[in-house]
Amino acid sequence: MKAILVILIVFVSCNPNNNKPYYDFETHFEKSKGLETATYEQTIQFYENLAEVYPEIFIDSIGETDSGKPLHLVILNKDLEFNFSEIRNNEKRILLIMNGIHPGESDGIDATMMLFRDFVNNNIEIPKNTVLATIPIYNIGGSLNRNSTTRTNQNGPKEYGFRGNARNYDLNRDFIKCDTKNTRTFTQIFHMVKPDVFIDNHVSNGADYQYTLTHLFTQHNKLGEDLGNYLHTQMATKLEQKLAEKKWDITPYVNVFNQVPEEGFAQFLDYPRYSVGYTALFNTLGITVETHMLKPYKQRVEGTYALMKSMIDITEEDGKEISSIRKNMLLKLYGGKSYILNWVVDTTKVSTIKFKGYNAEKTTSEITGFNRLKYDQTKPFTKEVAYQNYFKPSLKVEIPKAYIIPQGWHRIIDLLKLNDVEMIQIEKDTLIEVESYRIRDYKTRQQPYEGHYQHYDVFLSKLDESIKFIKGDYLINTNQPSIRYILETLEPQGPDSFFNWNFFDTILQQKEGFSPYVWEDKALKLLENNPELEATFEHRKKDLTVFRNNWYAQLDWLHKQSIHYEKAHLQYPVYRIN
Repeated sequence: MKAILVILIVFVSCNPNNNKPYYDFETHFEKSKGLETATYEQTIQFYENLAEVYPEIFIDSIGETDSGKPLHLVILNKDLEFNFSEIRNNEKRILLIMNGIHPGESDGIDATMMLFRDFVNNNIEIPKNTVLATIPIYNIGGSLNRNSTTRTNQNGPKEYGFRGNARNYDLNRDFIKCDTKNTRTFTQIFHMVKPDVFIDNHVSNGADYQYTLTHLFTQHNKLGEDLGNYLHTQMATKLEQKLAEKKWDITPYVNVFNQVPEEGFAQFLDYPRYSVGYTALFNTLGITVETHMLKPYKQRVEGTYALMKSMIDITEEDGKEISSIRKNMLLKLYGGKSYILNWVVDTTKVSTIKFKGYNAEKTTSEITGFNRLKYDQTKPFTKEVAYQNYFKPSLKVEIPKAYIIPQGWHRIIDLLKLNDVEMIQIEKDTLIEVESYRIRDYKTRQQPYEGHYQHYDVFLSKLDESIKFIKGDYLINTNQPSIRYILETLEPQGPDSFFNWNFFDTILQQKEGFSPYVWEDKALKLLENNPELEATFEHRKKDLTVFRNNWYAQLDWLHKQSIHYEKAHLQYPVYRIN
């Protein structure tokens, strides 16, 4: 009997069908009948098990986050190749999915788990020419901070993560400033992956309407020319058609707050601080999925699944065209003379969409006694609604041949390097003809925003001059793949420039001043020796009442006209070679 048992054990252990353990790949979402979302631990374990069983799946941990845990990257490739350089050499497209940037918006977490599983277990066909990658949960600290109350408007799941990360940053505002370890690691991943298409899964509720799904594509005018036209007229249209075939309605992201959509609304302008605004800087076609938080959780997850599957199909069908127009867009940027830093809605161009909403009325609030907005879901409607999805330039800059940054600004240099910006260091002290900026005026937000008091409405004065740069300072040519990122961050008037994010605030503070009792005598000699300056000074006193009535302002103005005034004050320390 013992001999038979030994033989049986040997047979079972040698059976190739038993080499891999059995895992139940039904997700927590499915087990809960669509009422719950997987925890962080359940999510990572699911993908690790999937990778252990299916060779088409690879999972890796990369870098750090503010939570102390690494980010994970999961890759699905039919050809079992997981080196992204090799993947690109094989002329495949790469689609990157981001989940859990706001962990309370967990729809994409559960939908992507089911999608990857269904690909590898042959429920749906694995894409042949598209490699899929996902960050399963980006905001790990927020995901671990689970609760069931902070999403005030949201209809499920039972528990979810918190919007702020481990340091209470909103990670979807951090892509330029990189204040968090999460973002720095994402940047590392993004430039390793170099995706052609990017999906960021969210949940939103600016109004009530019939749709479960809304899409927020990168603004097409901002994306530019053939790339923007493809996204606007082809990719978005195909997505709507494919979802209609699956019996899913979708509409553009409803960009309103406490207003009714039928009055019309404008497309959201995705600045580089946001995920799809950042990815657009590298000519990646981006979409933010915004499901409607008042819809049941199960419905939202299933809709997200259908949308991602449709985007994968579009990438498969249009892959060669996507690669071609991305490459051509970069060539056009190289040949361009100017670059648009900011945009405003073009009110002369309006699209009309058939919008499925609910009747709403203003009634008297029982709490405040003022008007409140109330929707009536028993009264659905379909109406033509004005949608402003065309933008025009509001700020343009000439593209220089290069920038020079003194090596002391190491935080800026580190971020440029992190974003694959190619730089060379000056080999010896050199006098170089440059265009320099001085900050003539600016405004600053009075309330903190994601750890910063942002600047805006920046005005500059410009000067051509010869400046001595020292060995080790950095020269950055603009004709390189990171050209958009370079221009958006280094031009101080850009909405998300490093200047506006306070990275250069030390230049805004004057370091040396004067004692009035000492400067009075020197200022008098200055006026005696400069008749033109004296005339200008007298005109200012005559014409400007505030100036005339402020003795210190008069002395300060004179000090700023003298050789004693420090050159570093308000001098922007990034220089242009035209």
